[in-house]
Amino acid sequence: MPARSAPVLVFAPTGRDAAVAVGLLQRAGIMAEACADYASLLARLEGAGAVVVAEEGLVGQPPEALTRWVEAQAPWSDLPIVMLTSRVVHERIAAWRQQQIERLGNVTLVERPLQSITLVSVVKAALRARGRQLEVRDLLAAREAAAASLEAEVGQRTAQLHEANTRLRAEMEQRERIEESLRHAQKMEALGQLTGGVAHDFNNLLMVITAGLDMLERSDDPARRQRFIGAMRQASGRGASLTRQLLTFSRRHALHAETASLPALLDNMGELLDRSLRGDVAVDVRLPPDLWPVHVDAGEFEIAILNLAVNARDAMNGSGRITIRAANVVEEGEEGPRGMVRLEVRDTGSGMTDAVKARVFEPFFTTKDVGKGSGLGLAQVYGFAKQSGGRVEIDSAPGKGTAITLLLPRSPHPLPDAGAAPVSADVPVAAPGHCVLLVEDDVEVARLVQEMLRAIGCEVVHAMSARAALGALANGRQIDLVFSDVMMPGGTNGIELAREVRRRRPELPILLTSGFSDPVGPQAQALDIPVLRKPYALDDLREAVQQQLGVGR
Repeated sequence: MPARSAPVLVFAPTGRDAAVAVGLLQRAGIMAEACADYASLLARLEGAGAVVVAEEGLVGQPPEALTRWVEAQAPWSDLPIVMLTSRVVHERIAAWRQQQIERLGNVTLVERPLQSITLVSVVKAALRARGRQLEVRDLLAAREAAAASLEAEVGQRTAQLHEANTRLRAEMEQRERIEESLRHAQKMEALGQLTGGVAHDFNNLLMVITAGLDMLERSDDPARRQRFIGAMRQASGRGASLTRQLLTFSRRHALHAETASLPALLDNMGELLDRSLRGDVAVDVRLPPDLWPVHVDAGEFEIAILNLAVNARDAMNGSGRITIRAANVVEEGEEGPRGMVRLEVRDTGSGMTDAVKARVFEPFFTTKDVGKGSGLGLAQVYGFAKQSGGRVEIDSAPGKGTAITLLLPRSPHPLPDAGAAPVSADVPVAAPGHCVLLVEDDVEVARLVQEMLRAIGCEVVHAMSARAALGALANGRQIDLVFSDVMMPGGTNGIELAREVRRRRPELPILLTSGFSDPVGPQAQALDIPVLRKPYALDDLREAVQQQLGVGR
């Protein structure tokens, strides 16, 4: 309430001081009320604008009650008190007055006899001060109300945000379920294509081998037997190539990357491209002389280029041209600029629609007629580029030809010295007198590999598991080489067997073989053990065994 509407309490219990003070204040327009006793004063303090009290009215009264009320005021409140004093000056009285000032806080002393103007001016000043205090109270109350309103609004908004967040999470979870279902459907579709493609191609290859073996048994004509053997060799080679393309696409095939020159690689492929393309398809190779060396697997690069060239040939009706260009480029990567070599293979063929471009790198997807393509060519190109640390780009439109671009990383190493002497190919055809411990769990494979090892002059000890191999080593038998498959039953694979052999006999050479190169390649490389990749021919086996035994060098 306003300070002027709050009464001024007057407590002067002796004489006519109370009546006089009340009269003076009321004539000045100030609401004033007299308190009959000390208890009445204490009871009415809460609503007072100011207090006028005669000092003798406090003498003999318990001071704690008034002091507690003053100390219990709100932080904004400091009730003004005007104390009427006498002219008596005594040390004890002065000390008492000082004690009251310290207890009551906001105290103004007015000496009697009173002058009306003095009392009125002091009380008005007290009321103005009280008015300021009440304004502060109202401002604090308004601020608290605003804060409460803001807090309520924040709570409401927080609840709304929580509700929206809950709804968004539910939508995200639903979207993830839908995406997972879509991915599963796509995966099943791709798996169906993969299974069908693999079954079709391998059934054809097995047909050639099965029929060839059957005809070999029925024919004594050397020429016919040689034709059957040649057909079976070709079929097995196609099967190995198909497996390599599948592993490259899935990036489970370990590439043997090295620093290479693209001009040299393409130059070496000249005869291969000529045999693979029709005579009416021209190949135009335009490579700058300052082309950077790249870090790639040379064999897989040649397969990728051959796949691109064959696809380009099939896309051209009649004659056409294949243009191979290259350039050095610098790209911004996550770790800063990096050098890349951009190799483009462009043809003048029929081009591709957007629908075909969207699926062209999928395994076994092909637009060719049945029997004219496995659909693995561009899949191999895609897998090779990704595993080499690069990428593939495609630019094609119906009637405008197709450009497939390989971006391959620049090699940090210079090209090897071209003048280095080649390794002599004149090596012995046998390794007589050496004993090989063959560790192979497949009986048929083991039987065949034993014959191959004996054919190159080796004695063979066969073990079906890693445990049996360690037993053979422990019985004191002379073993010159351990030749082990990587994938074996019994809980111990070829890598673990190699580690144990190295621990027991560090000087004993070890050779591993596997059809799954990527999972074991880094581990074998860390042990400095070569891995002979399946399937391998007799010459491959002889070279690997001789290298490990150190013969023919």
